[in-house]
Amino acid sequence: MKKKQITNAIWLLSFLFAVQANAQFSYGNKKKPVPTPVQNAIKKDTVIGAPTTTPAPVTAVVVDPNAKPAKTVDTTMVGGFNANTKKSLRPNYAFAAASASKSRKVQERVPLPYENLREEDALFSEFVWEEVDGREKINRPFIYQAYDDNGDQRFFAILLRAIEKDGVMPFSAEGGDDRFTQPISIEEVNSMLKGSLDTQLVQNVNNPNVFDTTVIYNTKLAPNPDSIYTFRLKEQFIFDNKTSRMYCRIIGIAPVATIVINNKPVKRTLFWLYYPELRASLAKHEVYNPKNYANRITWEELFESRYFNGYIVKSTIDNFNDKMLNVLYKDPKKRLIEGEKIRQKIFDYEQDRWVY
Repeated sequence: MKKKQITNAIWLLSFLFAVQANAQFSYGNKKKPVPTPVQNAIKKDTVIGAPTTTPAPVTAVVVDPNAKPAKTVDTTMVGGFNANTKKSLRPNYAFAAASASKSRKVQERVPLPYENLREEDALFSEFVWEEVDGREKINRPFIYQAYDDNGDQRFFAILLRAIEKDGVMPFSAEGGDDRFTQPISIEEVNSMLKGSLDTQLVQNVNNPNVFDTTVIYNTKLAPNPDSIYTFRLKEQFIFDNKTSRMYCRIIGIAPVATIVINNKPVKRTLFWLYYPELRASLAKHEVYNPKNYANRITWEELFESRYFNGYIVKSTIDNFNDKMLNVLYKDPKKRLIEGEKIRQKIFDYEQDRWVY
């Protein structure tokens, strides 16, 4: 029995020595096989735990051989004028009945007819062009940014409504033309506010071999709504012999936009409106009064009473080359001085006619 125990002990010791000898050597892990690109693509698209699905069959694209190229024009209004024309659904004033009747009376106003001036009675007549800058304090109603039941209250927005709703015809101002020779449409006026036309070609949906034409507007050269704060007036001063009075009749109004090109402001005359045709529309819109909102006048009364300040930019007095003052005089102070001289000449002519 002892011999058997001794034999088992010897066998156990030899086994332990063999295990300790093998532990001294590290054989490392086996190299993993490098996956192929196809296997990598499968792994990326495979979600763990998701059931495997077969790819959907690819349907063939049906090409219409009769497809013809189409042309579309972007009609989006850019500029922000008359964008929030909303009427109040409740009385907007404390005295609702009175405000409603007053609003109807304003819409029914018509301008007073002019006095008849005969060419034979005119002892003196000159044309003058002056610009009204809405940034001046007295001219701030021209850029009054508010909305009421009539829409946008800015003066340029009123001009746009007169063209669109009242049928006042705009005329082109290209090349400095201010004699109302070339009428333009409301679409051309809107395109001025959108910028320059740009054409793009797009593949047809039904036939990739056919290209559709899309006309869009590049708004980089579009005037900012706040940049239209200058308005040019064409006026004629007439001294009437019968009444011994100097009359000033406005012939036309043109909005002037300031566009930034290459970091330089450039003035651009948009279009001309014939003032006698515009008077009926101006008589239906009231002017913002910062001192007393209940005592407001119409835009027609503002122009006829000359409740604005302007500076002369051109006249027919001693202007043999028919040039603007900014062409004749580069110094802005010199231009203002020459404009005041022209105004003084007209005033002196009227005063010299009187005998005391």
